[in-house]
Amino acid sequence: MVEERIEWHPAFFEAIKMELEEYGDNLRFISEYQLTAQPLRIDVVIVKKTGSVHVKKNIAAIFRQINILEYKSPDDYVSVRDFYLVYGYACLYMALNGTDVNEMTLTFVQSGRPRELFTHLQEKREFTIEEKSAGIYTVTGDVLPIQVINTRRLSPEENLWLRDLDNRLDAAETRRITAEIYKLEKAVQVGAYLDAVIRANAKSFKEAMKMGDTAITFDQIMEDVGLAAKWEARGEARGDARGEARGEEKKAREIAKKLLGNGISPEQTAQLCGLDIVDVRKLSEDS
Repeated sequence: MVEERIEWHPAFFEAIKMELEEYGDNLRFISEYQLTAQPLRIDVVIVKKTGSVHVKKNIAAIFRQINILEYKSPDDYVSVRDFYLVYGYACLYMALNGTDVNEMTLTFVQSGRPRELFTHLQEKREFTIEEKSAGIYTVTGDVLPIQVINTRRLSPEENLWLRDLDNRLDAAETRRITAEIYKLEKAVQVGAYLDAVIRANAKSFKEAMKMGDTAITFDQIMEDVGLAAKWEARGEARGDARGEARGEEKKAREIAKKLLGNGISPEQTAQLCGLDIVDVRKLSEDS
């Protein structure tokens, strides 16, 4: 069965907005900023509405006027190629918008430490990399301020949204994020985020629902964000698909029995009916 694709990038866009929510009036968030008429897009651009605002948040300590963010989903990573590609995007942004290089920053976000990239930057570019705070690495040596964020090392207290944007959450972590969304009444703002996290950590969410009042909280959030009907329909669709598959398999087995009864070899029968040869041989022995 083909697994449904989890939309991590819309979830990241919502997560970064939640992380910087207290500065929402001073920042403009742009998702998938299109550089040209061709499909060249930056994951997220964060623009300070006024140059005087200082964002006192660990993940935004390097922020200037224009801030470009590249995000990699939990099973992906920032490669050396990705680094230069996004750096090129920054240069193109400056050229197209007349932006001063001193007004820009680059941020790379992934679930892990990009060892290959760090080795390249230190050995080939002679850049200095320092972990200023848990999970936040500053890269110095270039005209552009650059940082790399390892979301799995971020503080769960200060960076709940980015840290939990992962596919390795346990029941306690899913319970925590669910309770926080419910407490802040933010469900409508994080629909894509919640959808991605639930689908990536389905087992942990099921376990969390058995803990205390989480089930009530979870059901309420799903209803508020409009995911209840979506997930119910998804479950029904899976059930229908499984039922259809079982029906087709049963029909194929019945045809196979008839073919075997008419002297057709197990190998030919398996090929004609699309069944496993082991199953066909067992049918032959049973008949």
